Amino acid sequence: MGRLSVVNFVSMDGVVQSPLSEDEDRDGGFAHGGWVAPYSDDVVEQFMRDSTVSAAGLLLGRRSYEILHTAWADADQSEPAVAAMNGMPKYVASSSSEKLAWSNSHWLEGDLPSAVIDLKRGIDGGLVVFGSAALVRELARFDLVDEYRLLLFPVLLGGGKRMFDDDAALARFRLVDTVVSPSGVAIHSFVRDTDT
Repeated sequence: MGRLSVVNFVSMDGVVQSPLSEDEDRDGGFAHGGWVAPYSDDVVEQFMRDSTVSAAGLLLGRRSYEILHTAWADADQSEPAVAAMNGMPKYVASSSSEKLAWSNSHWLEGDLPSAVIDLKRGIDGGLVVFGSAALVRELARFDLVDEYRLLLFPVLLGGGKRMFDDDAALARFRLVDTVVSPSGVAIHSFVRDTDT
């Protein structure tokens, strides 16, 4: 059975909105887009590269799917992370049914908990969620996440979309690794705590 991992950039105050670019997500008047760039260094980039290359598939919300499709579909295929991202299966959780443009992309069918459980049963290896804040909240609410790999950036944004809300189910995790990058990004890996 596959494992579901969430890999996300998070500010010190828990914001995950628009980390990569100014125009990524301006919902709610968010004006701090692109807050990851000043802290991106070789350690952060290598961690993201490894997370991508080691994945057997991606699970994404519709907005994150579109952002990643725009960034990666026509990028340099000689880069291992780009080739992996473009080649692996991509599963999109959305109520839409229009044609998905990115190769090897599929709509999740049925209700989210059942679809994700079936997906985990059918995939050999790791299923990774990048971004997708609304989807992550739903996955947490139904207690479907096996691992969180959170990149905590040394910045306070003061407002914006957060990864978790009050509807998440109680779930206990164990810290298994922490790496601090030269720019001060703390990369924490938490796995499901099976002892509790």
